[in-house]
Amino acid sequence: MPGTIVGNDDFDTAAIVECLRNSMKGFGTDEDQIIATIVGHTNAQRQELREAFKAAYGKDLVDDLKSELRGDLEEVTVGLMTPPRVYDARQLHYALSGAGTDETILIEIMATRNNDEIAEIKEKYKEEFESELEDDLMSDTGGYFGRLMVSLCSGARDENPDVDYDKAIEDAKAFHEAGAGVWGTEEAEMNAILCLRSLPQLRETIKNYEEFTGTSMEEAIENECSGSLKRGYLAIIASAKDLPGFFADRLKSSFSGLGTNDNDLIRIVVSRSEVDLQEIKEAYQAKYETSLNDAIASECGGDYKNMLQAIVNAS
Repeated sequence: MPGTIVGNDDFDTAAIVECLRNSMKGFGTDEDQIIATIVGHTNAQRQELREAFKAAYGKDLVDDLKSELRGDLEEVTVGLMTPPRVYDARQLHYALSGAGTDETILIEIMATRNNDEIAEIKEKYKEEFESELEDDLMSDTGGYFGRLMVSLCSGARDENPDVDYDKAIEDAKAFHEAGAGVWGTEEAEMNAILCLRSLPQLRETIKNYEEFTGTSMEEAIENECSGSLKRGYLAIIASAKDLPGFFADRLKSSFSGLGTNDNDLIRIVVSRSEVDLQEIKEAYQAKYETSLNDAIASECGGDYKNMLQAIVNAS
């Protein structure tokens, strides 16, 4: 799945760190140069630049960037300079901190990372915040939604690409019996199917459910569940069926309502920039008949807009 940022295999580390230092020296900051340099390299390459900058100047590149940049531009730049799973861990901590819990961030990250990524997120979370991610999820969420988060935090999804077609039929019937087929809802059964099956297996189960019941699994969830649990289940199904489309919808949501949800916009653009942002752009265009580039232009301004557009159009 192609991202937009592919990096530069032939780069002169010493020359680039000198260029970055010069862009921040003296009166004023050369934001255009910073944007071009940061977006022109992958996250792994940016970590090399950060080490070389410290070796050359005895200073942390990220600290220097933070002292020169402001607001949303600073947020995007620091996000791009942060290792991906550290960034995920910080976003999860942000969602769990302060007044109330931002369940949409929890759902987005926990439902779309693979087992290895979840394991690394937990490791980085512990290093950064000196507490276990699972413990913090349990203390900040409750009920069946809390159980969903704990299940996803276990990182126990089957990753075998082969599909067991008989099992998909069995799961489709079990899901129906756990929800629309019975009086009351058996969330535990639904939870196990959605959290443990491989994505190809889950897609086959979704297809079988529709053939078996004549209705979609999403409709069953809409009817049987509510609140954060409903949103979590729907996110798992949406991302299993069409991951770029799921993120296109999340981007559209960040632009909706009064003002832009800049944290969501930044997180998605940064975290998908080397994964599947090219496909997300295509999905956005197909679903909303406008380019992601134009949507950013209408919602954002200045160097912040320039940075986001540089990431989106990097390839």
